[in-house]
Amino acid sequence: MDYLKQKDYWIEASEDDLILAENIFNSGSYDWALFIAHLSLEKLLKAYFTYSKKEIPPKVYKLEKIAELASLEFDENQIKQLKLINEFNIQTRYPDQKKKFKSICTKEFAEEHIAIIKNLRKWILEKIK
Repeated sequence: MDYLKQKDYWIEASEDDLILAENIFNSGSYDWALFIAHLSLEKLLKAYFTYSKKEIPPKVYKLEKIAELASLEFDENQIKQLKLINEFNIQTRYPDQKKKFKSICTKEFAEEHIAIIKNLRKWILEKIK
């Protein structure tokens, strides 16, 4: 398998998801914008995994676990951010948690966390390129 193409596939999918997250944010669906932004970060971590390991990434969805498997070392603050962002994946999927999550997803909350995701993406992209 051509791992450079595979890496590029994950990067492109990540970028597409970030654009989608921004469009959803602009529509006012802040909980879903955070979910899709989370997917953007997950896919970029899988791009890094492919880049560093020359393997197809595992079907793992916890951000900090993908980073660990890829041997991508984050500082403590970044790990905290990954763990928090990972919650956007869970809290948008289950009805009992979704209502509670949606209530905290103000425009400001979403803006702040999408900015964090963008900063993490920028940092990871610098490691890949």
